[in-house]
Amino acid sequence: MKDFAILLDALSNTPARNGKLTLLRNYFLASPDPDRGFALAALTDEMPVTIPLRRVLTELSASRFDPVLFKYSRDYVGDTAETLSLMWPDTGRGGSPLRLSEIVDVVKITSGQRLAEQIARWLDGMNVNERWALLKFLSGALRVGVSARLAKLSIAQAFDHKAEEIEELWHGLRPPYVDLFQWFEGKAPRPVSADVPTFRPLMLSHPLEDKDWEALDLNDMAVEWKWDGIRVQFASKGNVVSLFSRNGDNIGAAFPEIVGNQNFSGILDGELLVKHGEAIASFSDLQQRLNRKTVNPAMLVKYPAHIRLYDALELDGEDLRPLSFDERRKRLELWHGERGPHHTDLSPLVHPANKEDLRKIWETTREAGIEGLMIKLRQSPYIAGRPQGKWYKWKRTPLTADCVLMYAQRGSGKRSSFYSDYTFGVWKQEEDARVLVPVGKAYSGFTDAELFRIDKFIRENTVERFGPVRSVAPDLVFEVAFDAINVSRRHKAGLAMRFPRISRIRWDKPAAEADELTSLLKLAS
Repeated sequence: MKDFAILLDALSNTPARNGKLTLLRNYFLASPDPDRGFALAALTDEMPVTIPLRRVLTELSASRFDPVLFKYSRDYVGDTAETLSLMWPDTGRGGSPLRLSEIVDVVKITSGQRLAEQIARWLDGMNVNERWALLKFLSGALRVGVSARLAKLSIAQAFDHKAEEIEELWHGLRPPYVDLFQWFEGKAPRPVSADVPTFRPLMLSHPLEDKDWEALDLNDMAVEWKWDGIRVQFASKGNVVSLFSRNGDNIGAAFPEIVGNQNFSGILDGELLVKHGEAIASFSDLQQRLNRKTVNPAMLVKYPAHIRLYDALELDGEDLRPLSFDERRKRLELWHGERGPHHTDLSPLVHPANKEDLRKIWETTREAGIEGLMIKLRQSPYIAGRPQGKWYKWKRTPLTADCVLMYAQRGSGKRSSFYSDYTFGVWKQEEDARVLVPVGKAYSGFTDAELFRIDKFIRENTVERFGPVRSVAPDLVFEVAFDAINVSRRHKAGLAMRFPRISRIRWDKPAAEADELTSLLKLAS
């Protein structure tokens, strides 16, 4: 546990990606089985045990601290587990060294009131850093700036393997991954993937730049629509059907109509959408279905999910990735026409007469509710990662609006000392008053120098505090770029921006001249 606590503390204070990779590699090389496997499970959100941590933390805090003091401390720190670990008294007892595998074994057989008591005993024998690491480990949400992909890359680098090898085995493995580490160290053969679908690393594109446009020969390229959903991989093997996000997470439980009653063998690449008849719904409709572990019947009817297929990586046990895009597309069309899965169709190809015609087609994408175009080299095999000169994405021109900064919150990692997460709004006329209503949040699009200046403005113009959040005097205007804006009942303004980011900081513009809500409503779909 001590080494894991040191790792988490170092990761949370190391902003650079390469620095995090070095820390992870060193940990996995030095740590024994099965502890390193459980650490990997925690980093990849694959913990084999779960506990009602919120209830347990509430019980622990109530048993040791004044509730008002704890609430104020929690509001300042911004994280319950960190607050508890900081406030927990140091007993000086120093318990015996605790292993991650011991924690998992004990949690598996402990429940109810005894669980809080057991965690309290562990906390009594730890220092502040170990307490924080224990609670984070039990939460299954470490939040130290390490994605599942980065964790897998680190073990690949540590043991001199390719990340793609890990990805292709991953969904057939189970924590604590002893067979995986034994293979890495040459002590056992390569693990045999269970008879279940496994994720294949995606092939990604580059933004189409001016130099690419100049060199583009349409005779060599296939063109297709870029739909405004989320990229998914739809896989079926051995009577098991999975739906993977672009990061390799299995999201099938939230889409039972997609994964249920399917009968095919293959791995398909496509876009997850909400589809009403022949009409593709806005991204805000799809958001109603995302990040859910289960979905009720009413949601299935109101927001029916659908996959628009782009490509086939495997069909009936044959790996198609070495084939050209043209050949994979022909195979997909033939196969889908004969026995394509339900709730799927094929994304149609676009056939421009020339480059000027292609530009005119691109200019219609916003009006048509399409995110843009994909331009793919016809002879390209399916290559994991982002190979140069193979695939290009040509996204529609973003929309912009002048918005007023309303609230700010501290960032994380290297930004933890700065107010870098911003909520902004536009003006709305209410009876005799003109008020600001929030329309979005952003934490990107500005330089470090601009961040320092914005942070200084926020500290000097704070009018109210709500725990880690500051309400700011309405004096600073951001020009906000966004891909689309949709009607949303979940937001006070009735609107939700798609991928908002700050494109300019308008120090020169009076806040009173920022945009009106009525202007944004005209852009909404």
